[in-house]
Amino acid sequence: MRPNALIWLVLSAAIILLDQWTKLWVLTTLPEYRPVVVIEGFWNWFRTYNKGAAFSFLSNAGGWQLWFFSLLAVAISGLLTYWLARTPRREWNVAMPFALVIGGAIGNVIDRLRFGHVVDFIQWHYRGFYWPAFNIADTSIVMGAILIAVGSLFADRNKNQR
Repeated sequence: MRPNALIWLVLSAAIILLDQWTKLWVLTTLPEYRPVVVIEGFWNWFRTYNKGAAFSFLSNAGGWQLWFFSLLAVAISGLLTYWLARTPRREWNVAMPFALVIGGAIGNVIDRLRFGHVVDFIQWHYRGFYWPAFNIADTSIVMGAILIAVGSLFADRNKNQR
């Protein structure tokens, strides 16, 4: 039996720990709903909460979304873990994006189950346009999803060249 890529779950665990540590820092240090300037005109720490998904999707849905997004994240993480178990260890370009998504998804699930919402605190803005606040887990999910998409584009290209 060939070694599988489950070792990449160490990266997932590191992301979960970093995400939870930064959120603990936010909850014990930053004021709620008041910007703390990091880079003037571009970047603030801004403690806020999200009861929905990306861009506060369904944040005012009445509470059922907490369980829906938690179950969805656990299901996707389970599927990606299954795929990691079937991925050869040498295929880091497949395994790393899966691990990033798993770590980010579970980091946000922990918040949903502990607090009933996700803690967000990174706020980027420019000339009056404010990107919705996000956190380390969100960053990991987005990076993983982009790498999965790019990887699948190149995988299709390599198949066509054979």
